[in-house]
Amino acid sequence: MLRGVACTLAGVAISKLPDSSAAAPGQPAKLAEETLAFIRRCARPDGGYDPSPDPAYEGNSDTRLSDLAGVTYAATLAKTMGWELPHLERSIDFIQRRQQPDGSFIHLTGKMDPKSDAAMLYNTVQGVVALRALGQRPKIDPSKVMDRFFAGAAFKKLPWYTTSFFPLFYAALGKPFPKPYDDALRAHQLGNQTEDGYLGDHVAATFHMAHYFRLIGQPTPKAGLMVARVLRDQKSDGGWNIKDPAWDVHACFDAVFILRQLGGEAEPVRRAIEKAADWALSCRNSDGGFGHFPHWHSDMDAVYFQFGTLVQAGHVPAARRDLPDAHTLSWGHAMQPGKVYGPAR
Repeated sequence: MLRGVACTLAGVAISKLPDSSAAAPGQPAKLAEETLAFIRRCARPDGGYDPSPDPAYEGNSDTRLSDLAGVTYAATLAKTMGWELPHLERSIDFIQRRQQPDGSFIHLTGKMDPKSDAAMLYNTVQGVVALRALGQRPKIDPSKVMDRFFAGAAFKKLPWYTTSFFPLFYAALGKPFPKPYDDALRAHQLGNQTEDGYLGDHVAATFHMAHYFRLIGQPTPKAGLMVARVLRDQKSDGGWNIKDPAWDVHACFDAVFILRQLGGEAEPVRRAIEKAADWALSCRNSDGGFGHFPHWHSDMDAVYFQFGTLVQAGHVPAARRDLPDAHTLSWGHAMQPGKVYGPAR
């Protein structure tokens, strides 16, 4: 979400597909099989992953911003599902070659300014997360990269949807989250949370707050109010795409995370998650991939978020639910509600 989160950066254009491209929802086993087949078709000989097998498609959201997005989402979904990916050693090398002498990671292709704080944070977190999912660690310790964001409170200039990047980074790296950084980020979020539980009047920002507190193992402030607004905001078609598409590109995933992690087993929550699963399936295309919205071009970023929504909704029976480091796999699709995740080693 520069995330990779839900909304990454606003103002990104996406290609739509003809209406005839949308596929009817398949059975769960077929769904997983066809999703993996799509991911494999995106694999490149150098170990990276294109946004789509279509060479003319430049990607959207995360895949348009950074070439680390596709390989990271392939890796974290593969670990969740027990899938075998092609060119594993090349993928590891693909990621490690993007690490800089100071420990940070950069993208070699993508639309972000590689020197910006947003790109530095996104790429470094994704690099660490991807390597962990592939059973590796960075060659250079990237811990010091995070210091720049707390010098002069630079983190306050970042978008709200970056808050949970920080605890995710330390969890994936297997290191404690520094207390001064945690204290500063908590205060920043709590000082701006509104009475309805939301942050930034946006489900993506609010998701990252919920994700943040789940990662640190603490109760999410105003969780009940947060859940209540998510339920109110769900559209009749099951989605949450209320704002500009560039902002709500991951809104369904974000909302389902909040409901699943914080909403308990209440019937309205279960119904909302089922409707959300139907909406995610409506974004599935005949090539086995998913678009960010119905009839949009299949994209590796959309595959992660739509398939991840279905994992959260319990529509992917083969998804592993016993992973001790599930919290390190991207944006929480594999995290189990109520489970307190200890430091990942």
